[in-house]
Amino acid sequence: MHEVILNTVPFSFRVTTNSTLVINNLLRVYGSANLNTAPTENDFAHYSVSLLLQRKVGRPWKQHARFKCDDLEPFLPMDADKSYAMLEWGLNWVIAAHEVSHVIVHAGVLAKDNKAILLPAHPGSGKSTTSCAFMKHGWRLLSDELALITPNTLTVTPFVRPVCLKNASVDIVSEWLPEQAKSDIAPNTHKGDVAHLAPTEISWREKASTASLSAVVLPSYRADTYCEIQPLTHRQAFNQIYEHCFNIGILGAQGFSTLAGIADKVSAYHITFNEADEIVSFIEETLAIAT
Repeated sequence: MHEVILNTVPFSFRVTTNSTLVINNLLRVYGSANLNTAPTENDFAHYSVSLLLQRKVGRPWKQHARFKCDDLEPFLPMDADKSYAMLEWGLNWVIAAHEVSHVIVHAGVLAKDNKAILLPAHPGSGKSTTSCAFMKHGWRLLSDELALITPNTLTVTPFVRPVCLKNASVDIVSEWLPEQAKSDIAPNTHKGDVAHLAPTEISWREKASTASLSAVVLPSYRADTYCEIQPLTHRQAFNQIYEHCFNIGILGAQGFSTLAGIADKVSAYHITFNEADEIVSFIEETLAIAT
């Protein structure tokens, strides 16, 4: 059995696992600087989780993985070769289900010159690939999945963790960012073949530095469209951000006013594309960011 503390900002996780695959990938993707591999009982962590491999009932020759947080088990068991991906998804669930000091939007967040772009999108839209395109151009990753927004402000707190890539995007992004470590591929998940890519060095270095939202982009990958940009009205922007907000029901009026403030103050666009670099060029020109 292994126990490590994963020190992300602003949360830390005590992870208990008997999976060598999980430990090896944590070390590969996060690096030793973000891991306490010999924690004591006195070492603090915000959350305690476990990812344990167990023999399947009726099929004792095969193992499956089970994720738990404080004895809560949010997912059905998965095959052992999906255990690291399951851990990453489990950490997302922990924060989405428990965090109330931030407004949480399912979105990528990238920043440059303290100007942040929010990428709310449904699975399969190209959000993670777009996030990596921004990293390729020197933007720092704040999050691939969970935007942590300070209530009634435009301030985003980083939650820097690996980018979840699916299917063909694994090879595409590996060519863009060949120096970034990535996890073993989890085959045949509900999202397809999945790998997690390590954030860039600047993303790790500035993992405690907030940024201010300056644009909202809804990316939508379509193979037959090079780059089609559609500005959104304030109401359209609000509806899209609201749709992707995890804890609006808990935060109530405070969450509503936060999302309304973003929609009123920040330009928003729906961009259909087959070339993610064009999104980066458009945003850098729009926000007057030096390339």
